[in-house]
Amino acid sequence: MRKSSGIRRLVRETKLTIDDLIYPLFIEEGNNIEKEIVSMPGIKRFSLDKIHSELDEIVSLDIPAVLLFGIPSQKDDTGSETWNDNGVVQQAIRFIKKNYPNLYVITDVCFCEYTDHGHCGVLEGDYLDNDLTLKNIAKQVISHAKAGVDMVAPSGMIDGSIAEIRAVLDQKGFYDLPIMGYSVKYASAYYGPFRDAADSSPSFGDRNSYQMDSSNRLEAQLESSYDNSEGADVLMVKPALSYLDIIRDLKNNFNKPIACYNVSGEYAMIKAAAEKGWIDGERVMIESLTSMKRAGASIIITYFAKEVARLIKNKK
Repeated sequence: MRKSSGIRRLVRETKLTIDDLIYPLFIEEGNNIEKEIVSMPGIKRFSLDKIHSELDEIVSLDIPAVLLFGIPSQKDDTGSETWNDNGVVQQAIRFIKKNYPNLYVITDVCFCEYTDHGHCGVLEGDYLDNDLTLKNIAKQVISHAKAGVDMVAPSGMIDGSIAEIRAVLDQKGFYDLPIMGYSVKYASAYYGPFRDAADSSPSFGDRNSYQMDSSNRLEAQLESSYDNSEGADVLMVKPALSYLDIIRDLKNNFNKPIACYNVSGEYAMIKAAAEKGWIDGERVMIESLTSMKRAGASIIITYFAKEVARLIKNKK
């Protein structure tokens, strides 16, 4: 049953498809910006006036969805630009829905790109105040909803955020707006390049007090059960490659779509090793992403989305 490519294709258990993919986009406030992120080769930050060609390519490759991250021109201690109805993400939502109406738009709901201290919410001293942050999350989500977003994805691992979001969306009449919870988000060293991409490094300390310890497995079930009961429509694991066991645990225990985030460090390592000629970058990319789907993820957020889509289309 492994003798030829024909029989291997027929009996293959796990198949990676374009329909599995979400492509992250970094939108920077300003004009005439198209800036490559040095630590993430091939990934750029765009201002809205320069993003047409990128969106054209995404649509031509039939990638179904994008995940938007905003980089504002102004920051403060609460991240108040996140609920500015004319903020960078809100403008991007309206722009994409007007010009690319069939592209599914998901927004990152967090504060680290918007606060002058780089943490994911309101600080009281050196600690994140969970309840004050929830109030601001509600304002951010409603602003995104009014702009026309298709799904929101709260990424800060703030306790009670799913319940808060579901309640305020329902209260404001956005009953059918789904939530993708960053249900299991580890305090990971794999996020390094993303912090270059989004200008989101903490100015002091770390995020260990509100993101998960990478040593913990059972805690992931507890955190996911909270998001599930509070009304999350999709449960996510982040990062992906070093947490395949967690993806499988969620798949086995929850009857909801499971997503994973193939994060910047995972992307950058493959790119760097391929550039050195140490690995076959294409094959390692496909093998890595297939492992995530095999583990149980039906949705994969990945910076490789365009490359994978090209490969799949070229094989047809």
